[in-house]
Order: sequence, then C-alpha cells, then structure tokens
Amino acid sequence: MLAKQPLARRIVIAFTLMTLVVSGAFALGIVGVVHFIEEQLVTEELSRDLDIVLNEDLPNGRTPQLGTSTHFFASHLPERPMPKAFAGLGEGFTELVRGDDAYYVYVRNVGADRYVLVQEQHEFEAREDALFNVVLAGFLLSVLGAWALGRLMANRVLAPVSRLANQVRHRDQLHPLAPPLALQYPDDEVGHLAAAFDSTLGQLRQTLERERLFTADVSHELRTPLMVVLGACELLEQQAELSPAAQRPLARIQRAAREMHELVETFLMLARARPQQTSLAGDASLRSVATEQSERWAPLLAEKGLAFELLEEGEDRGVYNHTLLGTVMSNLLRNALHYTDRGTVRLVLDDAGFRVEDSGVGIPLAEQERMFQPFVRGAEGRGEGLGLGLSLVKRICAHQGWQVGVVPRQPQGSCFQVRFHDGAV
Repeated sequence: MLAKQPLARRIVIAFTLMTLVVSGAFALGIVGVVHFIEEQLVTEELSRDLDIVLNEDLPNGRTPQLGTSTHFFASHLPERPMPKAFAGLGEGFTELVRGDDAYYVYVRNVGADRYVLVQEQHEFEAREDALFNVVLAGFLLSVLGAWALGRLMANRVLAPVSRLANQVRHRDQLHPLAPPLALQYPDDEVGHLAAAFDSTLGQLRQTLERERLFTADVSHELRTPLMVVLGACELLEQQAELSPAAQRPLARIQRAAREMHELVETFLMLARARPQQTSLAGDASLRSVATEQSERWAPLLAEKGLAFELLEEGEDRGVYNHTLLGTVMSNLLRNALHYTDRGTVRLVLDDAGFRVEDSGVGIPLAEQERMFQPFVRGAEGRGEGLGLGLSLVKRICAHQGWQVGVVPRQPQGSCFQVRFHDGAV
C-alpha cells in the first residue's frame, strides 16, 4: 500500500516511521535503564541498612535507626511482627504495588529467621513518573518534529521534480524551438531525468513534424488529381446524354471525389495549424452547414429506405470553420447511414451543438469509448471505410475544443452528440 502513495507522502511516512522506531527504542531504553539502576541502588541501600540493623542495632539492644519511610520486620521478634503481605516473598529485592501504595521490599533469611526491610517509594515514584512523562513528551515531540521535517524535506526534494513535470506537461515543449530542459538543472538525478525527457521529447517532435509534413505534402499533392477527376465528371455530364446505367457510377465517382477532396482539405488544414492553435477561424453557421449536409445525405438515406429529419430545437449563434464542422457532421451522418437498416436518421440542432440520432444496430456500452479510436469499426463492419471516420471526428473536436460522445437511444440505435460549449455530452 505504501508504494501506491505519492512520493512526497512516502518521504514523510519514512521520516516519521524512522523517528518513531529510533525514538521509541531510545525511550524504552531509558525506561529500562532507570528500572535497572533503581533496582540496583535500592538493593544496595536496603542491604546496607539491614546489615547495620542486624550487626549493630539489634546486638546492642538499640531500636533500628531507620528513616521514617523505612520499616523493619522480623519473624522471631514479637515487637516486629511480620505482615502477611511480605511473608510469601522470595529472598532479595522486590518492588511491591498494592493499589495506590508502592513499596521496595528487601528480604533476607538467616537460618530459620526471616528479616524484611520495607521502604515506601511514594516520593521516588513521583519523580520516576515525572521522568517518564518527560521521556514520553520527548518521544511525541520527536515524532511531530520528524513529520514536520519530512514535509519540509519532501517539498524541497520534490520541488525540482514538480517543476520538471510542469515543464514537460506544457504544450510548448512540443514546439520545434523549445529549449532543452536539462540545461536548467544541475548534474544530478533530476538533471538526468530532464536529459531523458529531452531525448524522448526530441524524438516525439521529429515524429510529429514528419507526420505534419507528410500529411501536408500528401494532402497538397492530392488536390490536383482530385480536381481533374471532378472536372472530368462535370464534362461527362455536360457533353452527352448518359444512360441511367452510366449515370449511377458517374454519380458515385463524383461523390467519392468530393468526399476525398473534403478530407484532403481537412487534413491540410489540421496539418497547417500551429501547435499552440486550439481552434481555427470560423466562416459558417451551424444551420448553414447542417442544411448543406442534409441536402447531400438525404438522397442517399432515401435510397436506402430511411427517413431523414432535420430538426432545430434551439438557435446557435456561433461561427465555425466550414470545412471542419462539415467533416464532423458528414462522418456522423455517414456512420448512421452504414449502420441503420430501417427507421429514421435525425440531425438535431440546438443552442450548444448538434446530435445525430439513428435507429440502427446501436453500440454496446463497453465499445462506446473504443469507437473513437483509429481502425476500430462496429461489430458488423459495414461500409467501405477502415474505421477512421469517428477517430477523425474525435481529433477535429479535440482540436477545436468541442466535446463529442455517444449514448444509446431507446429502444434501439445510437445518438452521437457534439457540444461546442461547456456541458455534459
């Protein structure tokens, strides 16, 4: 569980645990030493006092010269009767606690006689408690100090790491002219980590630049042959009357060429966008793009026997990039065409975006997120695409700051939603 904690917290926990173990062992050592010394000193003192009583006071008929807190008992002296509480104690030193009273008891057997010295330890016990309280307070303060020191050290140790993480996370690091990170750090572990990031980011920049140039070059070079194809189709339409059998493939060629031309324009526009540019300038309204796409896709939907509806539930006053918005809407309508066999396809506009609803096969809940990944197609794999349409939609929406998602439609079908403003999708 400790390995799952943040690094700063692990440093604090390590400091605290280390201090807890060391301070705890030190405190227990102090308590043990105090008890040991206490037993040794008291044993020597009571043994010496008992020697004086047995060798000097009793032989000379004197009353034992003891302190007020020390009492003498003997098993054979009627004037010094042995209390029952001390009769069963073993020979030597014993610390006896009875309720709130505490005693040091020293027992010596001489032949058949038993001698006992009992010393009240209230005063010493109070001093001992004071010492133990000081040790406990020191232990708690050391643990608290270790926690504070651990936090301070964690903040100082991780400050360059956090700074490096923020620099790596910043989008400007993908800019070709971004300065190296390693030059800003000393030659230590963080500097080595920054150098590793420089190496990885350099490779990523090169890859992104190659992809951008490839996309731009291919898109640019494809525009000319596509225009030739479209021009040839228009000439064929104008030159002679074509039979219905010839008109259908010509219409398909024109439609495919226009779609390819739109994709080329989209890729070229995305490739030419600057890395820090989050959206491209707008030149069209949502309603105008929706009307254009409706005129384009309604006949194709009708050919398949599907009803098409363009509904406006709210007025959106925003201005959007015509090419990108048209590509998003076109791909969603194409997806609805491919995966709907019967029923209705609806394009619904509102004041924050639009949605495309269909009564098709639907998308399982577990597959909804994957549908926006490249080369992922529906279970039935309909249409002639490679599974790039929805991933392109996702990419355009991310570039423009839009939100896209899909939810199931009851009783059957899917609803793809695109939001231009903040809000749940």
